[in-house]
Amino acid sequence: MACKKISTTSGIEIKEVYTEPSDMNELPGEFPFTRGIQKDMYRGKPWTMRQYAGFSTAEESNKRYHYLLSQGTNGLSVAFDLPTQIGYDSDHALAEGEVGKVGVAIDSLKDMEALFDGIRLQDITTSMTINATAPILLAMYIALAKKQGADLKQLSGTIQNDILKEYAARGTYIYPPAPSMRLITDVFEYCSAEVPKWNTISVSGYHIREAGATAVQELAFTLANGKAYLKAAMEKGLDINVFAKRISFFFNCHSNFFEEIAKFRAARRMWAHITQNLGATDTGAQKLRFHTQTAGSTLTAQQPLNNIIRVSNQAMAAVLGGTQSLHTNGYDEALSLPTEAAAKIALRTQQIIAFESGVTDTVDPLAGSYFIEALTNEVEAAAWMYIDKIDAMGGAVKAVEQDYIQQEIAASAYRYQQEIETGEKVIVGVNKFTQQESSPQNVFRVNDAIRYSQSEKISTLKKERNNFVVKNNLDLLQKAASGTENLMPFIVTSVESYATLGEIADVLRNVFGEY
Repeated sequence: MACKKISTTSGIEIKEVYTEPSDMNELPGEFPFTRGIQKDMYRGKPWTMRQYAGFSTAEESNKRYHYLLSQGTNGLSVAFDLPTQIGYDSDHALAEGEVGKVGVAIDSLKDMEALFDGIRLQDITTSMTINATAPILLAMYIALAKKQGADLKQLSGTIQNDILKEYAARGTYIYPPAPSMRLITDVFEYCSAEVPKWNTISVSGYHIREAGATAVQELAFTLANGKAYLKAAMEKGLDINVFAKRISFFFNCHSNFFEEIAKFRAARRMWAHITQNLGATDTGAQKLRFHTQTAGSTLTAQQPLNNIIRVSNQAMAAVLGGTQSLHTNGYDEALSLPTEAAAKIALRTQQIIAFESGVTDTVDPLAGSYFIEALTNEVEAAAWMYIDKIDAMGGAVKAVEQDYIQQEIAASAYRYQQEIETGEKVIVGVNKFTQQESSPQNVFRVNDAIRYSQSEKISTLKKERNNFVVKNNLDLLQKAASGTENLMPFIVTSVESYATLGEIADVLRNVFGEY
């Protein structure tokens, strides 16, 4: 089939890819993939517009998902509340004040059923930002897909499942590093057989950057973590040429436009060499596929409409950097969870870039720029220095245990904040071009009363389910956790009998301890 001719508004034809024979002979879709992982990139199809959402109850979040799908989003991304992230049911004493606040509360398979009511899981791709309790939430998703009659071999999506960055930057870990790595590799092994199209880990630089890391540190620490997961999977006996195709990455796109583009180009090249050096020979296993989210930490409560411009700038950099999937933040997120109006503007930002800007018409439009090429090389060289240092320590797990990565991030965060406070770094509306402002209107708030409704749901569930079966399944899980068996089949069986997330996490706490 002949390719559709693409032209500028003046009728000038745009080629699929531009090269300068003397110094730009590398092509997109070819090792080391600096210029993109697909030959035609967005000329073939645009990135997935995957808007992150989740708040309050499963029923309320379900309404937002239907709204986003009706507005043209083509991938869902689930945010979970803090108790769900750290393995507590909504009725636990430690959940007070946190239920449904920064994401949706999921206590059992019943909530997962409500979350995706009216949505066929086989027809969409879903990303779930969950780490310590990732095996439990993935088990619930699989259990629901089975109830819907889905072919698990066709089920596609991503689970974050990246615990190393939790120790380094974010804090929602439960168990010590060794059993946490076991749970992660159990998910790798289980999905490679049962759910082969599922991305079993999304190695996340996003939270590393949000904690204060520089672009170079985000790149280096994320790839070092990715390397640790590859090695762990290989030690489990998994084939790198199969498994590495199911690793994806999750990067932040911050405000320095050209540095972010260079970071993404360097990331692809570095990962290609890392996988090749570990034995990957299949080009699919050498490709770095990544989702991007615009930088929440750059959003300001002062003059919040300025955030629309910040998000547009960051989204454009992510697209020019070759992302496969993108979430754009709501302009009011420094004040609250995004309102529906802010969520719509965030999605429209992506749609305008995709369909009106012309940046999708050719692959890697900035390639050959002296600045971009030099900056890509410099970002890469600086990131390799960090990775070499981490390798010398024995890898990412050892670097986390020795507090090296945490200290590096903290030092960078401190420098960045100092620059803002001295005015060396300008933040428009915060330390320059400020104005008197009235209190914000139409701020989105989650009612604390939902904790009571969630607790009632749990109470009803425990009366209606077969508690003998639940106890038997949890006992089998505990026995397996004390041994060496893959825990995923036991977790799936437990959630199918409507054991709660907290009950399953507690069984593992009893065996593994807390960190």
